[in-house]
Amino acid sequence: MGFLSDSLSRIKPSATIAATQKARDLKAAGVDVIGLGAGEPDFDTPDNIKEAAIAAIRRGETKYTAVDGIPELKAAIAAKFKRENGLDYKPAQCFVAPGGKPIIYNAMMATLNPGDEVIIPAPYWVSYPDIVLLAGGTPVFAEAGMATGFKLQPEALEKAITPKTKWLIFNSPSNPTGAAYTWDELKKLTDVLVKYPHVWVLTDDMYEHLTYDGFKFATPAQVEPKLYDRTLTMNGVSKAYSMTGWRIGYCAGPIELIKAMTTIQSQSTSNPTSISQWAAVEALNGPQDFIAERAQSFKERRDLVVSMLNQAKGIKCPTPEGAFYVYPSCEGCLGKTTPAGKLIETDKDFVEALLEEEGVAVVHGEAFGLAPFFRISYATSTENLVKACERIQRFCGNLR
Repeated sequence: MGFLSDSLSRIKPSATIAATQKARDLKAAGVDVIGLGAGEPDFDTPDNIKEAAIAAIRRGETKYTAVDGIPELKAAIAAKFKRENGLDYKPAQCFVAPGGKPIIYNAMMATLNPGDEVIIPAPYWVSYPDIVLLAGGTPVFAEAGMATGFKLQPEALEKAITPKTKWLIFNSPSNPTGAAYTWDELKKLTDVLVKYPHVWVLTDDMYEHLTYDGFKFATPAQVEPKLYDRTLTMNGVSKAYSMTGWRIGYCAGPIELIKAMTTIQSQSTSNPTSISQWAAVEALNGPQDFIAERAQSFKERRDLVVSMLNQAKGIKCPTPEGAFYVYPSCEGCLGKTTPAGKLIETDKDFVEALLEEEGVAVVHGEAFGLAPFFRISYATSTENLVKACERIQRFCGNLR
């Protein structure tokens, strides 16, 4: 018998975290690296949110809280869902965790048994399948390729559903592609789900406020009220409010599921950080005008990156509707050799050579379940993006 758990053999470290850390390490060693791997806004947390946290510290809000969040934050979450999504949740149906990832983990741990299947559209955020595997479930991938704008089609969803299906994990706008579903596109998917009452929906709306070109965000339980009783609607303060390090995710759903998730969290992390919770209250209840201003900056960066990448030889980059990622194809670069003599056979080869020869850190598409692509986060300065895209253009132009 080995010392380590067998469950470790089912999963792998996060590729996005690994890429970000590698860029950090190279920078620390003095290498000129531009890191485009992290899904983290470069904007600072707004001052009113910081001040709310400082005020909470001064009031002595530094003790344990209820496992699933303070009443004030749960009330703010319920108000947010009503105000922005037209969804009626009582505070008792709301749940707070130390980030969005623990919400998914708690939900899967609370509901999955061996043999249960979870449908995950591919490409997907790297953690979805590993969390399912950790919880003892089986990921079932439904491809949503570039031909459909990286959006799951109703036929592909229906084909993936079996009697063993327990969940669909749904993400719009998407990490890694930035693809976002219109109301009508969502309705076609929810029409399928209505026919299969044993399938629950976990909808990851983390990038809700980062959409462009007049796109109107919608979430599944809003589009199809019949799914309300089997939907867990998840969001967080990390992206829209530039609060990644504060570690606050939240969700709302059926009370029985929320109670089960609370039980799981009570034996893992326990309550989210008290100070971060008070900061999140201010984030949700306070001024929201800066979100649109920052989204406009992201849109300008998106347009710059898409334009420059499409000028790189062998690269095709669609224009996404939201988030702060692009997911270009590097298929036109495969089979070629770099100036240093490295043969590019896969998107992983492409990404490794790009880092080694041009100092640009991105994440390979295979990690997200769809190759040959790579993910770029444009949540960094315009100066960095221009430099990085120029290096990518040079790298691709020098392939032979």
